[in-house]
Amino acid sequence: MARQVSASLYSPLVIKEFRDFLLRGNVIDLAVAVVIGAAFGAVVTSFTGDILTPLLGLIGVPDFSSLAFEAGKATVKYGVFLNALISFVLVAAAIFFLIVKPMNVLEQMRQRHEEPPSPTTKTCTECASQIPLTARRCPFCTEPQP
Repeated sequence: MARQVSASLYSPLVIKEFRDFLLRGNVIDLAVAVVIGAAFGAVVTSFTGDILTPLLGLIGVPDFSSLAFEAGKATVKYGVFLNALISFVLVAAAIFFLIVKPMNVLEQMRQRHEEPPSPTTKTCTECASQIPLTARRCPFCTEPQP
C-alpha cells in the first residue's frame, strides 16, 4: 500500500499540478517581491550605515558600540543595542521620507486629476429609492420616471 502512495506522488498528473502551481502568477510575483525586497533592504542598510550614521558624528552623536557593563560573569553590551536602535530609527525615517511620503503625495495628485465616475443610478421621484439610470419605471413603486 505504501508503495502505491509513493508512486502516485510522482505521477505525471502530480508533476503537472506542481508545475502549474509554480507558474501561477502570484507565486512568481511573490518571488520577485522577495528578491526586490532583499535588494532594496541592502540599499537602505547601506544608506543608513554608510551615509546617515556617520553624519550623526557631525552633530555629536557618539558610537555607542563600546558601552557595556559586567553583570556577574556576563557582559551586557547595551551600546550595541543603542546603535541598533538608532539604526532602526534612521532606516524608518529614510523609508518614510524618501519613499512613503513622496508616494502619498503622488497618490493625492493622481486622485485630484481623476474624474469622478459617472453615476449609474438615480433617485425615484416618488419613493426616493435608488434605481438604474436608464429605468423608465421604478421597480419598487412602479411609477413612471421622467
